[in-house]
Formats: sequence, structure tokens, C-alpha cells
Amino acid sequence: MKSLAVTTDHQLEIVEIPDPVIGEDCVLCKTISCGVCNGTDTKILHGTFKGFNTYPCLIGHEAIGEVIEVGKKVKQWKIGDHITLPYLEVGPDGKYAGYYSGWSAYSEYTVARDWQAMAELGNGPGTPGFWEGYYTQKVLPKDIDPVYGAMVNTLREVLNACKTFGFGSGQSIVIFGAGPVGLTFTTFAKLLGVKSITVTDILEEKRDEALKAGADHFINGSKEDVITEARKIYPNGADHVLDAVGINSIINTAMHIVKDFGQICVYGISPTLGMELNWADAPYNWSLKFLQFPNKVDEAAAHDQIINWVRMGVIDLKDYVSHIIPFEKILDAFAMVERKEPCKKIVIKY
Repeated sequence: MKSLAVTTDHQLEIVEIPDPVIGEDCVLCKTISCGVCNGTDTKILHGTFKGFNTYPCLIGHEAIGEVIEVGKKVKQWKIGDHITLPYLEVGPDGKYAGYYSGWSAYSEYTVARDWQAMAELGNGPGTPGFWEGYYTQKVLPKDIDPVYGAMVNTLREVLNACKTFGFGSGQSIVIFGAGPVGLTFTTFAKLLGVKSITVTDILEEKRDEALKAGADHFINGSKEDVITEARKIYPNGADHVLDAVGINSIINTAMHIVKDFGQICVYGISPTLGMELNWADAPYNWSLKFLQFPNKVDEAAAHDQIINWVRMGVIDLKDYVSHIIPFEKILDAFAMVERKEPCKKIVIKY
């Protein structure tokens, strides 16, 4: 089968690797789609993802796969089910066919593992080798398009982040970034009862998208002074200021915007792992909270809520996807990201 690898010199390459062979607690999936993650995928590509330095590797982690083979101990799934977050299991050497795992979901075939079957076999939670990510391998209902359904993976992560950051009724928030993640945060902040939402981005074409997602205000950071405009909206500061981009300077900017006892939230993953903080103009009391790797138990718990919102029409997955690109042109998709072409979520279709 074909998969997407990052070479030792940090280049993308479509490679041929063996099809996966499943165990009795696994299902084999034919990959239907996989979302491009501008945070994880591109930073692994450039060698700037914190804690990751194993190359060559196979990347991708936002896949939807269709079950085509079922291990004899599996109870959760059946042939034809659509599964979220399948990937490739690595061997004792930490590799699959000579490649390390960057979650490896840009593969034509992937695997999901039934944690309940694992528990019955004595390999469940608390045992060596058990990964909480197995909880996130959930059924995507057939009434949800599995191509756009790749976005469900992102939505679960972001909803978990909103709850972890404590976004709630009557609060105010300034969100930096109106990409697919920033827009998702905007929608969920509105659904969770946040009273006033301001989104800022450097692209004017993001204004309509942000307002549609639920923003009350939009600041064009390329034409307006964000601090001045945000302070006009929130004279006493905002309860939360969120970095949904991954630019460290946003933290220092946020200190001019956050209110006393407010919170600066960092979700975007920066390639630069350090900075000088200057809180001279910050309030006396504020907190800084990073959440850049979702808790998989909480992410799994968000699944049913996302599915319900999609079915109710509260969330339209198509609102977050701008491009669907066939796997054969996956290198073109990453070239778009490298050129920073304006887009929302790019989904690779198999």
C-alpha cells in the first residue's frame, strides 16, 4: 500500500509499505479520508514538533477508515463501520516497515484496536503498551459523510480544549486566528454560552467566516491595532485570550488584553519553544495555560456531543472544509500549506 513519509532530510515522499496484518483484538480499515493538520503534520515535517525527533516517519492522524476485516475477539465494530482515528501499530523497535510513527494515518489501510477486547485478553488499561488513544477510535454514523467526517477528529479535540480552558456562560474571549481551529473554537465558545467573542486575523476574507461561526466582532490585524481595538470592545479586558495559531508573540500581546484574574490560553503549537515574557502592562493577576496535546479520555467523551450537534444541524462539517484533494495529489495539498494559501481544513480523500 501507499503511505506518506517524512524522510530523514525532512522531505515528503509517497512510499510503498506492506499492508497491515491485524491481531484478534483489531480491525483492518480501508482509509476513506484524512484531514491535514497544520499544527502537528507540518511541524513534524520541519522537525519542530516538541519531543518528536524520530525519522524517517509516517505521518497523519485525522483519518476515517471503513472496517473491511474484523479480529475474532472484537466486539465494538463490524464490517462496514466507519471508524475515527485509525493508524498503524508499530513493532517492538518502534517502527512500521522501517518507519517511525507520526501516527501514520495517511496510509491506504489502517488499524483500529478494540480496547474492550484488549481488556478481556489482559492487555487493557493500566497494562504496558496500552494507549488511551484507543478510546478515541469511535464509530462515525453512516448518516455523516465520512470525507467531511474527518473534521470530527478536530472538533472533538477543540471541544475538549474549550471545557479544559473553562469557557462558559457570560464570559468574553478574544481568539487569535480564524483558520479551521480558530473557527471551531469560535463556534464552541458560542455554544457554551460565551457572551462576547472577538476574532482577529490578518486576512480580511476571514471576517465573514468568523462572524458566521459565531463571532460578535472581528479585528483585521493587518490593518488595525489589535490591542487598541480589543480594549475598545473590552475596556476592562477579556476573560480569555486564545492563541489558536501558534505564534509565541501572541502571548505578550494577550497580556495587554486579558482582564485581571483572566486567562491566556495557548492551543496553537509554536515551532519556537521559548520566548521572553514581558508582563509590564499585564494586570497584576492572570494565568497562562497551555493545552497542546489533547487528553484522549476527554477527547473520546466529546464524541457523542459532536455527533449530536452535527445531526441537529447546529454544526455543518462543510463549513470548516475548503478543499478535498485526492491522495494522489497529497504533495500538492502540503505545498498549499507551505505557501500559506488561504484555506480552511484540507481533507485528503482516498
